[in-house]
Amino acid sequence: MKTPSTSACARIAASMVLAAAPLAHAQSAVYAIDPTHTFVTFESPHFNTSTNRGRFDKKSGTVELDKAGKTGKVELTIDMSSINTGVEPFNKHLRSADFFDVEKHPTATFVGDKFTFVGDKVSEVSGQLTMKGKTNPVTLKALRFNCYTNPMLKREACGGDFETTIQRSQWGVDYGLKFGFLDDTKLVIQVEAIHQ
Repeated sequence: MKTPSTSACARIAASMVLAAAPLAHAQSAVYAIDPTHTFVTFESPHFNTSTNRGRFDKKSGTVELDKAGKTGKVELTIDMSSINTGVEPFNKHLRSADFFDVEKHPTATFVGDKFTFVGDKVSEVSGQLTMKGKTNPVTLKALRFNCYTNPMLKREACGGDFETTIQRSQWGVDYGLKFGFLDDTKLVIQVEAIHQ
């Protein structure tokens, strides 16, 4: 059996390095969600007149983002007891079994594993929203998205404003529909995440 020459071995080694190079660039960066710049806000018309608004103040999660490969994954956990409409009796009603039943279902989660890009910007994130024990698909559309170097932290931060409209009854949140409240509920997610 003929032994490869030194030059042949060098060419093989160089080919292996070149073949592996794209894989090295295709690794995802991990970002931790910044709770001070991340909020989940809902908007729901009240008898199709004024709009009820509220937000969830406590949330946590991570984002994996591969800009070169145009892929990503986000995992967001929302503390449902942190709902804040600015009116405590309304907050209490929303925490009750009529709405989110926080005692039985203290958290909601969104896991997005399909990222759509336009150029180098994220334009959509699709995944599954689990709330009140039910899971349904949701697609969040980006109103804006950007990455920048945070001047205080000296690290990259990425984020944007995302929105979608859901039918809350799909998650068993159907209080008031028989009175004339609308099922459509707009979710606006403001998120920033810091590179780890």
